[in-house]
Amino acid sequence: MTNKTLFWIFGVMQHLLLGIIIFLIFHAFNTIHGEAVIGFDTQLLLSIGFPLFTLLTKYVNYSKS
Repeated sequence: MTNKTLFWIFGVMQHLLLGIIIFLIFHAFNTIHGEAVIGFDTQLLLSIGFPLFTLLTKYVNYSKS
């Protein structure tokens, strides 16, 4: 396998796990507080948007080297 293929395999796995962790942290905050700390749509946006943005940023940096 090429380095690019390995980057995509492990990069997607890493950022998928990051998104799950972010989602679970906010879910725990909502459970502890007893009501919504942030809305579910914002929770999904942060859980998907942040890892996707960081993955794309890493890819841009990786592709330049």
